Amino acid sequence: MYGTDVDRSPSHQKETKMDLWRLKIFRRVIEHNSFSKAAESLNLSQPTVSSHIKDLERHFDVTLIDRLNKKAVPTKAGELLYYYAGRLATLYDETEAAMSDFHGKIKGRLVIGGSTIPAGYILPKIIGGFMQTYPEVHISLIVGDTQKIIADILSNALEIGVVGAKSHDQRLVQKELINEEMRVVIPEGHKWAGKTSIDIKALTSEPFIIREAGSGTWISIQKKLAAQGLGSKDLNIVAELGSTEAVIQGIKSHIGISILSPVAVAEDLSAGTLKALKIDGVNLERQFYLTRYKNRSESPLGKAFREFIEKQTR
Repeated sequence: MYGTDVDRSPSHQKETKMDLWRLKIFRRVIEHNSFSKAAESLNLSQPTVSSHIKDLERHFDVTLIDRLNKKAVPTKAGELLYYYAGRLATLYDETEAAMSDFHGKIKGRLVIGGSTIPAGYILPKIIGGFMQTYPEVHISLIVGDTQKIIADILSNALEIGVVGAKSHDQRLVQKELINEEMRVVIPEGHKWAGKTSIDIKALTSEPFIIREAGSGTWISIQKKLAAQGLGSKDLNIVAELGSTEAVIQGIKSHIGISILSPVAVAEDLSAGTLKALKIDGVNLERQFYLTRYKNRSESPLGKAFREFIEKQTR
């Protein structure tokens, strides 16, 4: 399934089949929302990719992908197939890892997820260390907001994720990995630049930038502020941006201020282009959680990575 990406044209096969290779192509089209980008990522021609998708549609006798506004969008049937194709891909990877474990080797492919801060600023270093220890391992890191990563874990698309919010879903196992204290982040030259902390009520007087609703950072911020009697409706919210980097650029462009993870703005804090302030009397600590599906058996590779990350963050 995941060997050399060569063309296996159906013209060379006697019948149309639902093989793992075609499912991989299908999943790649959905993930890129594009036939051309999927083809590029697989080193195939676009007509070849289209041909394989048509073969799958012929096999299931249903339309799997619609082209809407120049995007490849799954139909309801396509969404269903994407889910099961992901489960098959995961089982394939687990099989490879289990057989390697039988021989006393840690090797294979592991798909993990991370919400914005862990994926952008914490996990890459840990993944690098893990792959130096186990050079025959390939790790794919999926980035999304906390809600997406949790949904992907529950659908078995991901074995492990690191997210910035605690879930109340009893199907999950979450272990606290890292603590940090968020800060109010302002641009250089701001009227608060000479301060080290502010009163919580001062937040209501400034234009404020938030992350999207599914963000673990924003969920955590809302809880902390609400505990002090300050709701999101009390803030002068001027923009809702889809990534931490977008929020950072918004602050630099003087669109507004925000509350962010210091690790995400470490370079700007050192350079002096941004400044981080505490809020008097408000505990802005938040945690990142290693998250797994309780009822899913750990693959040998997944277990090795979990133990490694727990050791690195101890």
